[in-house]
Amino acid sequence: MKTYRIATIPGDGIGKEVVPAGQQVLQALAEADGGLGFAFEFETFDWGGDWYRQYGEMMPADGLNALRDKDAILFGSAGDPDIPDHITLWGLRLKICQGFDQYANVRPTRILPGIDAPLKRCRPEDLNWVIVRENSEGEYAGVGGRAHQGHPIEVATDVSMMTRVGVERILRYAFKLAQSRPRHQLTVVTKSNAQRHAMVMWDEIASEVARDFPDVKWDKELVDAMTARMVNRPATLDTIVATNLHADILSDLAAALAGSLGIAPTGNIDPERRYPSMFEPIHGSAFDIMGKGLANPVGTFWSCVMLLEHLGEHAAAARLMAAIETVTATPELHTRDLGGQAGTAQVTLAVCRQLALTGPDAVRGERPIESRLQEPASVP
Repeated sequence: MKTYRIATIPGDGIGKEVVPAGQQVLQALAEADGGLGFAFEFETFDWGGDWYRQYGEMMPADGLNALRDKDAILFGSAGDPDIPDHITLWGLRLKICQGFDQYANVRPTRILPGIDAPLKRCRPEDLNWVIVRENSEGEYAGVGGRAHQGHPIEVATDVSMMTRVGVERILRYAFKLAQSRPRHQLTVVTKSNAQRHAMVMWDEIASEVARDFPDVKWDKELVDAMTARMVNRPATLDTIVATNLHADILSDLAAALAGSLGIAPTGNIDPERRYPSMFEPIHGSAFDIMGKGLANPVGTFWSCVMLLEHLGEHAAAARLMAAIETVTATPELHTRDLGGQAGTAQVTLAVCRQLALTGPDAVRGERPIESRLQEPASVP
């Protein structure tokens, strides 16, 4: 029997509630019907704000070595009201993402069954997107600095650094993903009208890469116009690729349009599989509800689906997604962010029970992202 070694990093806030819930669901899935031919071995790392208060760092300096031999990482959130945000983010999440060159941040978005999304004229089939975010450079490259702090002449810079190799590899990943989806459609988000150097290079490389994917219909959209298009014409979008900052913002808008940030998943992917990839909900630490049992675990469960897809367990991923959709279709199991009164434990138990009820061939929704990407591309 295959045993997958999973690192769990709850992090801060409600991450300490939803990551254990995700672990519980993965364990229930592995044990369903006497087992699906694989097992999990979990190791928890208590890094985050509490670790920082004790040791002065968000994770140990050599922490990546403890993760290197894992098959995947399940992450909760980074953020603590008593610690500056740039310390929590750069000291934990970005240290892992950049340290393991997880350059493709993949965020699927669609309206799950039973979710009352805010766009009342939007049908579920009209909002079915995957946002691909460049995850290693761009606006979050970390290049810049401050001088003359506290003086009238103080200056601060943040440099958006883009490299040809970084831009080409994320665009190629996005084109290949678009090629694998039914609509064969990609929208490249840009801001080259105002950012006349790096973003112009981004546009030029998009045109070059597009020649290798003649069956993909693609267009280009300025990021500000993209926000309006997502609201007013969601059915015109399918696969979307954008820079680190632009996709960070657009993916939160996408999650809100699909009903709640609480249901949205993320995969931080190393497509070459040199290092473990990391999966997480996008909702943040939400300290205002921490410890109250109110957090929506669906974003974590959907992230677990992506984790399973990445491991090649596509039937198990489909079975978990079917269980999630059955639970979201039940209004009594909606958490407060979805207008209901259910708690974290109640939703988790419902998904576990559904996994026990459904057979191993249960499939609902569409084919997984990772399974489509592993198919041969029709590139000439």
